[in-house]
Amino acid sequence: MSLNSILISICIPSYNRPESLKTLLESIDCDSSYIEIVISEDNAPQRNFVNQIVRNFISKSTYNVNYYENEQNLGYDANLRNLIDKAQGKFVLFMGDDDRFFPGALNLYISFLKNNLNVGYVLRSYYSEHPSGRLEIFKYLPSPQTFESGVENLPFFFKRTVSIAGVTFNRELAYNLRTNIFDGTLLYQLYLVLEIAYKYESVYCNIPFAIVAQSYRLDKPNFGASTSESKFQVGKVTSSNSINFTKGFFDISNYFDNKYQTCITNMIKKDLSKYSYPILSIQRKNGIINFIKYSFRLANETSINKTWHYYFYTFSLIIFGETICDSLIDFIKKNLGYTPSL
Repeated sequence: MSLNSILISICIPSYNRPESLKTLLESIDCDSSYIEIVISEDNAPQRNFVNQIVRNFISKSTYNVNYYENEQNLGYDANLRNLIDKAQGKFVLFMGDDDRFFPGALNLYISFLKNNLNVGYVLRSYYSEHPSGRLEIFKYLPSPQTFESGVENLPFFFKRTVSIAGVTFNRELAYNLRTNIFDGTLLYQLYLVLEIAYKYESVYCNIPFAIVAQSYRLDKPNFGASTSESKFQVGKVTSSNSINFTKGFFDISNYFDNKYQTCITNMIKKDLSKYSYPILSIQRKNGIINFIKYSFRLANETSINKTWHYYFYTFSLIIFGETICDSLIDFIKKNLGYTPSL
């Protein structure tokens, strides 16, 4: 396989999850002539175990695998940039090391990309896996759709690119945008989507090919180990972590507004307000009193309480709890076949 024939570089930032990385690698089930796999291990305690997992996979696989070990811990954002630097494909497709591919769907996605070679960004569909094993589908539109460049669609793309699994960019465009300004936000992909979708055509793919793990629901996040991520408490999803994470959205959107003299931050806050349920529900397990304090603090510090939806989610979570609310949302999605437009 020549470098020029690589359609997709599957880019995996690895940090201390050897077993889930093994599951991810074993879930890759597509035509090997179109892809390369790029793994960047970020100097984690279980590096040797990760190395062994990757070497075992290489010895049994027909895929082109490039494995790198960082001399120092770069952190999430810089490691994504590192992967883009090392990739050779037409597109970079990111996967968290605890995510995996849906069986049989990756070849379908390859066919989709072959018919959309000129786009800068792909808004993908995916499944989100709850700790119980239940898969929740995220389909944003009933069918594929092409989007012209410009400001209008940026808020729509922005929130829907937070989960990294399956996020796909034109590699050359992403490479040319490299910056360390947003290191420590855990949201480098949001900077890329604003810059790329603002200037280049984008497309929506309605094939859910990735399964996103919800490790944060188990209070087992791996962020915070890098010096750039010092504002996050390691290994636990605290209220402050959730709020600092949300503030990062607006560090990026405000930068974009200042750079291009746009006003997308307010548009993004309104969109986030309409779909703020996951931002709120992540703290419901800490009890009603703590959740109420969190919802007030979140509103005061981020101003995402722009619509009635924010208060509806808050009161619903207080009264019914996370499990019942999750089930109701899942029921609505299954009956519609896609995420409702609010």
